[in-house]
Amino acid sequence: MCAHIRAQWAAPGQVKIALACWVVNMDTARYRGDNPPAREEMRLPPEGTAEWNEELTSRVIGHLAARMNALATALPTTDEHLTITVPLVLT
Repeated sequence: MCAHIRAQWAAPGQVKIALACWVVNMDTARYRGDNPPAREEMRLPPEGTAEWNEELTSRVIGHLAARMNALATALPTTDEHLTITVPLVLT
């Protein structure tokens, strides 16, 4: 599994977290056959050919939302990420 995560200020005391997940086929047979996945296979477009896994992203962002006390449910972005807004806790 691979993931791309972004964090940015949303408002005073809040941070917006955006997440995209995908799975890369890196099985042993490909490596033993000297044919590992190409770099572009391991990246989301526009740099690569990997495909976003919406169900996996939804599960992972759901876990993050619960642990980080998200202020609302996850929302989609225009670039295949799901976004939550969480309180900023400075300790």
